[in-house]
Amino acid sequence: MPRTTQQIRRRTLLWGTAAAAAGAAGCARVASGDALGRLRSQGTVRLGIAGEVPYGYVDEQGAFTGEAPELARVIFGRLGIENVQPVATDFASLIPGLNSQQFDVVSAGMYINKERCAQVLFADPEYQMQDSFIVRKGNPKKLRSYEDVVRTKARFATGGGWAQLGHAVAAGYPEKDIVVLQDQVAGLNAVESGRVDVFAGTALTARAVVRKSPRTEATEPFAAVVDGEKTIDGGAFAFRPTDTALRDAFNTELHRMKKSGELFRIMRRFGFTEAEMTTLTAEELCR
Repeated sequence: MPRTTQQIRRRTLLWGTAAAAAGAAGCARVASGDALGRLRSQGTVRLGIAGEVPYGYVDEQGAFTGEAPELARVIFGRLGIENVQPVATDFASLIPGLNSQQFDVVSAGMYINKERCAQVLFADPEYQMQDSFIVRKGNPKKLRSYEDVVRTKARFATGGGWAQLGHAVAAGYPEKDIVVLQDQVAGLNAVESGRVDVFAGTALTARAVVRKSPRTEATEPFAAVVDGEKTIDGGAFAFRPTDTALRDAFNTELHRMKKSGELFRIMRRFGFTEAEMTTLTAEELCR
């Protein structure tokens, strides 16, 4: 939701050299001007993931899964690209990795915001999401918003490059005091051990990770306040800025899945609710 009140050979030396040069130029044109054609020819799309459950991760059996990879399998399959190949990195390296061609698409449920929109091309979001905190059982400091964290001077942690870091800073929490952890499991452990009072993540992340923890709980989802307005964020696939045709083809399939209900049937397996489905667009969120 936009910030409203509700809110990636040669045969001879001479001939071969010329052919190689021409071929390289041709490949460059395909790579920059026809990503969809290139990926169809290769038969494989490389997906950048960040190891965050339930968005994109490798499970305990070593299988590559998550809401975004499962959605990618369906959509890219329908676009004529049969294989998806995960490329794992940390969340903060997803956009640099995409733009340096380490992978073809970011498939990590990445939130759309104005800063990221200046660097990548987003598909329309597959979900919308509010924030939640992981806290000790009983929520002894009564932390239900970033303003509560600031007011109580609670020891605060979140993931590197996550939107929740910006949300805390916007509420007045000193960025230098924020504990940046690898993922929500590290966050859960930090809260359980007493290293921090609160770990912030998406509502889905928080409620999923505390299920097996008798010492912690997830707070009720809430909308962060940024620049005086409540926000609800949307997560989407990200593409390189030159890959407009690929993004548009992806969007076409995504919207068909939304309309038929197929999207929710996939998302529901990873803990999403109907309330977290969305009709928002990337254009709205980029504004």
